[in-house]
Amino acid sequence: MVTSSIVQKPRMSFWQIFNMSFGFLGIQFGFALQTGNASRILQTFGADVSNLSLFWLAAPITGMIIQPIIGHYSDRTWTRLGRRRPYFLTGAILSGLALFFMPNSSMLAAIIPPIVVGAGMLMIMDASFNVAMEPFRALVADNLPDSQHNDGFSMQTCLIGVGAVIGSWLPYVFANWLGIAKTAAPGHVPDNLLFSFYIGGIVLIASILWTVIKTKEYPPEEYAKFHEADVEVKEERSGIAEIFSDLADMPKTMRQLGIVQFFSWFALFSMWVYTTPAIADHVYHIKAGDTSSVTYNNAGNWVGVLFGIYNVVSAIYALLLPRIVRKTSRKKTHAFSLTMGGLGLISIFFIQNDYLLILPMIGIGLAWGSILAMPYAILSSSIPPRKIGVYMGIFNFFITFPQIVNGISGKFLMKYVFSDHAIYGLIMAGGFMILAAVSVLFVQDGKRIQIIDKP
Repeated sequence: MVTSSIVQKPRMSFWQIFNMSFGFLGIQFGFALQTGNASRILQTFGADVSNLSLFWLAAPITGMIIQPIIGHYSDRTWTRLGRRRPYFLTGAILSGLALFFMPNSSMLAAIIPPIVVGAGMLMIMDASFNVAMEPFRALVADNLPDSQHNDGFSMQTCLIGVGAVIGSWLPYVFANWLGIAKTAAPGHVPDNLLFSFYIGGIVLIASILWTVIKTKEYPPEEYAKFHEADVEVKEERSGIAEIFSDLADMPKTMRQLGIVQFFSWFALFSMWVYTTPAIADHVYHIKAGDTSSVTYNNAGNWVGVLFGIYNVVSAIYALLLPRIVRKTSRKKTHAFSLTMGGLGLISIFFIQNDYLLILPMIGIGLAWGSILAMPYAILSSSIPPRKIGVYMGIFNFFITFPQIVNGISGKFLMKYVFSDHAIYGLIMAGGFMILAAVSVLFVQDGKRIQIIDKP
């Protein structure tokens, strides 16, 4: 085996990392509108609370299929725009269109039931988010030296938080500050939500265009200088078959992180699906089936504010994560954050005042900030550079699979165990978050990353 001397990638400035990650602000703007309002919109179109998890299944299923394929082919793509940029630009355009059409599903009521259109748009929207998100993760690993991986993923998490805050709060701001209608006729989405989704589509496309224009990628010849291009590798299969081969050969650290991700994303899926109906029932005491009253829409708007608060916390926390990691470790930092999230979710059961619901959002924000950064920082140090894209895509299995399990089991749990009281779905989510905190302590994160404070 012959090895070549590897040239270290040059360190990037704060603003270079910022520009490279800025597109994530728009992606998360749209994603926050989806997670905070999709259940509300689907209930408006006639979905029962026990069936909500089934409608949400479209999202993880499309992500499970799409992300590894996008990762595989982006590893092998080179165009005038580069390797990763063509993919997240395409995803941005499709996501923007889906954000426009989903709340307008009732326009096609004469042809197709709105609930069918809404569920279809949810699937298309999430598929497009996945096309856009996966190459962004790989882009950080492509362009940054190992010593800046924590900084890169933390910057992404910070911008994710900023975008999510705006997306979560916008319906509330439109309704309560600007006086835009927050109620509508049964079966129709209020204007404050409609306008929020329109703006979300515009911001998403514009922010990704910013990254496309402001960020360059290393051409293949230059990229090869930074990695062991001449190391002996086993003969590879081609096409989709290679994805299954890579799946079988994934590093041990990635397998261990998969357990952590399973528990974490099972919890997150429950939180996104059940928070609105849980708070409407448990805190606002709204009768089942009421989706058009002022009180129900106040509850839905307040959930958007709460989601914005946990994203504010995650954005601030993301900036602190690299320093915390240097003082402790990535595993201890992630375990602490997940524990705080689990306790926050469970504590919602004991709260009856809507303003006190802000307190659990702090713990959830710590967990969310860490979930978006720490697993990827650990993973990027354990996988071959030439496989960054496909392994980042395969890693998405451990995000989508628990959501699918949750979606299938959620209908039966909600109907037969929880008696359609969504608050118990949040307690379950808290328990799974704490299981994730315990399991992360068993992850092998042995690669020492040199931290260089100055360029």
